[in-house]
Amino acid sequence: MAATKRKRRGGLAVQAKKPKRNEKDAAPPTKRHTTAEEVEEEERDRIPGPVCKGKWKNKERILIFSSRGINFRTRHLMQDLRMLMPHSKADTKMDRKDKLFVINEVCEMKNCNKCIYFEAKKKQDLYMWLSNSPHGPSAKFLVQNIHTLAELKMTGNCLKGSRPLLSFDPAFDELPHYALLKELLIQIFSTPRYHPKSQPFVDHVFTFTILDNRIWFRNFQIIEEDAALVEIGPRFVLNLIKIFQGSFGGPTLYENPHYQSPNMHRRVIRSITAAKYREKQQVKDVQKLRKKEPKTLLPHDPTADVFVTPAEEKPIEIQWVKPEPKVDLKARKKRIYKRQRKMKQRMDSGKKK
Repeated sequence: MAATKRKRRGGLAVQAKKPKRNEKDAAPPTKRHTTAEEVEEEERDRIPGPVCKGKWKNKERILIFSSRGINFRTRHLMQDLRMLMPHSKADTKMDRKDKLFVINEVCEMKNCNKCIYFEAKKKQDLYMWLSNSPHGPSAKFLVQNIHTLAELKMTGNCLKGSRPLLSFDPAFDELPHYALLKELLIQIFSTPRYHPKSQPFVDHVFTFTILDNRIWFRNFQIIEEDAALVEIGPRFVLNLIKIFQGSFGGPTLYENPHYQSPNMHRRVIRSITAAKYREKQQVKDVQKLRKKEPKTLLPHDPTADVFVTPAEEKPIEIQWVKPEPKVDLKARKKRIYKRQRKMKQRMDSGKKK
């Protein structure tokens, strides 16, 4: 039986309308096959939409800020790190009088669990703190050889907000304190997957290399054609000072025995230059004393004249005729000019008479 439909007021049942057949359904099966092929061609030519982002699970947030008194180079380095790390946050500069434990409260207010803090001293020394807030651990470094993005003028380039690859030196797995620093660097510099501000591309590499008991940071672009690397920047060197158990303090887990403070380094350089100056002055004093000493006359050595050959004796010539006197041309000219002047004077006196 056909389906029936009742009226609202209740009456005779009305037969339901049959659904209309579409033109596609009415078409023969050969045409359906051709339309499917056209759809496939259209899908091939269609530009793909944005990549579907998954769920953002890793909630790592990093606070990057500094103390007062930093120079322009440190400020540019801090801005470059903020641009390369989309999961970072900024804050106002902290007063140098405040204690470092206050940074844990700032991280809590900013909802950050990692921190990069730049501490400037004497307007020439820069220290970097890497900390896991609020429980630790934390590491203090001396930053050296800073080169920013604007200064290097590198040829490389990368997409803003893209996720980087992290490349570590094999020496990080040999010693325990380097293994701890490796885990801390991974948690800080790796951009979380599916972060709202990040891009779903991997086009640059962060390299951490250990050389001369220091950590060298470089940023390279990955070129798709031949998988070559081109440096982007920034670049800097981290000289490890101490590793603490807590955040910005606590018991010391490791202290670098090869570390030399900048004050001691400058003191050594001054002492070397002072030693060079003292040595020059001593040489001058010795030379003055030698000049004042009486000269010692050595006895004549008879063997010194063995190879001396006497010169040929020329015959003595006796002049029997007196040589002619030399003519002085200047005196002769003066005499001629004197005669001419006298003649002119006589001529002038005769004319007047």
